[in-house]
Amino acid sequence: MSRSRSWLSILPRTELVRFGGLVVLCAALGLATIRVQYDADAAAGGRLGRDAAIRAPTRVLIVIPVDASAEGAVASPSAGDLTQSQLVAFADAARSTLLTAHPQVKIHEARGDTRAIRKVLEQLNRDKQRLDLILTTHEVGRQALFEDLVEDFPDLGTPALLSPQAYHWPTFFKVGNLLNIADRITVIAVLAVGMTLVIITGGIDLSVGSLIAFSAVLSCLLIQDYGGGLSAGRGMMLVCSLAGITVGTLFGLMNGLLITQLRMPPFIVTLATMLAVSGGAYMLTGGESAHQIPATFTWLGRGTLMGLPASLWLLAVLYAIAHFVMLRTPGGRYLYAVGGNREAARLSGIHTERVLLAAYLLSGLLAGFGGVIMASQYKSGSPMFGQTYELKVIAAVVVGGTSLSGGRGTMIGTLIGALMIAVIENGMNLLQVEPYLQKVVLGLVILIAVGIDQRSATR
Repeated sequence: MSRSRSWLSILPRTELVRFGGLVVLCAALGLATIRVQYDADAAAGGRLGRDAAIRAPTRVLIVIPVDASAEGAVASPSAGDLTQSQLVAFADAARSTLLTAHPQVKIHEARGDTRAIRKVLEQLNRDKQRLDLILTTHEVGRQALFEDLVEDFPDLGTPALLSPQAYHWPTFFKVGNLLNIADRITVIAVLAVGMTLVIITGGIDLSVGSLIAFSAVLSCLLIQDYGGGLSAGRGMMLVCSLAGITVGTLFGLMNGLLITQLRMPPFIVTLATMLAVSGGAYMLTGGESAHQIPATFTWLGRGTLMGLPASLWLLAVLYAIAHFVMLRTPGGRYLYAVGGNREAARLSGIHTERVLLAAYLLSGLLAGFGGVIMASQYKSGSPMFGQTYELKVIAAVVVGGTSLSGGRGTMIGTLIGALMIAVIENGMNLLQVEPYLQKVVLGLVILIAVGIDQRSATR
């Protein structure tokens, strides 16, 4: 019990309420998405192999919808939502489990779409290879090809068709879906750190979405045209990525200088930067994507570290640092002071212009970094990246409790807000809510969050 109290004490009361709301939201989506599930991963393959071993077969055919003829092997349309790696692991686990129990069993394999599977069956039929079992996924087993198997392929005998057993489980809580949420939240959460700094000072930064595109395009173009393209080394990719991040930082610095030195409104400055940078990204590529990038470039966006996505470790480190800076350093206190009352902060000796400049500079830096992460996720740089991201980031920050009037907000709250936005979007997709209705729901969420913020500010 004491451990629970010490863990919960990390969260302020308002963040604890938001975290509780996130838990309730996840629980509700879990209940709403309970479906009949048919797994086809390594664990399911192992179970299927054990079920097959009980029958002591002598000849078995394993069928998976993976196109082995394609480069790297890709899942065929009949694979449903399963990935190529899951299907290969499914087949490998079924084979190894069955061979462990019965080393003498003869195992054939068919990979690909219905046409490719039929060719394998026809060849086995011509060779009069009688089968005892056919092991496959639930989706493939439902194909019409297997309905008249005995009549169409009489020399195969009467093989039993085995597939993973069904079970009920929330689609929302499936590992693949949770990893999808983590993948979708990464860039938004990174940008939200910088946006939180800006909004706490009483400002706004509308340029972050366009900076994502510009940074991604510039980094990938440099790798493609000057770094060696598909044969680029890690050092060159790092240099090109740092160039993209640096450009994002310079645009953030420009925003800060225009706001602090020329006293221009943050909304107008960052709106102008958003439009100019977006146009610049299209000009760099002529509207095309830069995609001649080595496969190793995807590690930051798709790679894993100790069994978890590398992006999750990145977010953990980033938010730990940001949380420490905001609560334990003079810089964090200066940000709150400037946002709460700029004139009072100035009279107390705080260099308010430097604080504002630092906030916009860091926002630009993190937007540039977000562009590199997105380029790594998609293995390309496109001028279309980051569209409407500035709105999603602002929504995450506001839902997380940061006041649009400045002076209030926490990094933990921002992270919770980003998670809530990602969970709501994911849940609506799972429930097949129409895209236009999703926009209405997100708009209402933002209005409710702002309304709560305004009400709490007047108390």
